Amino acid sequence: MEYDEKVKNRVKRIEGQLRGILRMMEENKDCKDVITQLSAARTAIDRTIGVVVSSNLVACVRNADEKGESTEELVKEAVELLVKSR
Repeated sequence: MEYDEKVKNRVKRIEGQLRGILRMMEENKDCKDVITQLSAARTAIDRTIGVVVSSNLVACVRNADEKGESTEELVKEAVELLVKSR
């Protein structure tokens, strides 16, 4: 799968969030603030997973349609990936 710049930029933002969280820890910031930022990073990761899985699913379904193949197994795999990511 080819990852577009939007997805790569999401991951770069997450990387920045994680660096910021580490800095907060090194500065002994309040636990509540650190947890809030960790939660935000987790949400960003979850959303990025969703974008990657859905983009891949769309591409795979189009490819299968062009070949006249069933897409049911592709959808099952995508759902399993999403479930596994939780």
